[in-house]
Amino acid sequence: QVDLVESGGGSVPAGGSLRLSCAASGPLPSTYCMGWFRDTPEKGREGVATIYSTGKNEYYADSVKGRFTISRDNVKNEWYLQMNSLKLEDTAMYNCEADDRSRCFPSDLSGERHFTYRGQGTQVTVSS
Repeated sequence: QVDLVESGGGSVPAGGSLRLSCAASGPLPSTYCMGWFRDTPEKGREGVATIYSTGKNEYYADSVKGRFTISRDNVKNEWYLQMNSLKLEDTAMYNCEADDRSRCFPSDLSGERHFTYRGQGTQVTVSS
């Protein structure tokens, strides 16, 4: 059983920064795509950023490019989302997810396909 636990969410004023962390435990696949997704009542589920377990295969939603950075620490089995210049529209529940496969795809960011493993989420609220 693979467990993912997010942390680092909270309330922050617009323009501020947060760093989300996702700790993975259990028998992770040898190679996998990991990512951050967010849910809001208005937009539903959308992909934020994905990164492959090896190499530099990274993808970002257009809405966060230049502001968010995804990274990983394969030794700790953790990955992160550094969020800068936060906007009101970034308010959402953020989930980390992982999928057993050989690479990430840009289409993952559509949010239509759920990854195999998913954490409980951490709330990010951006205020004016």
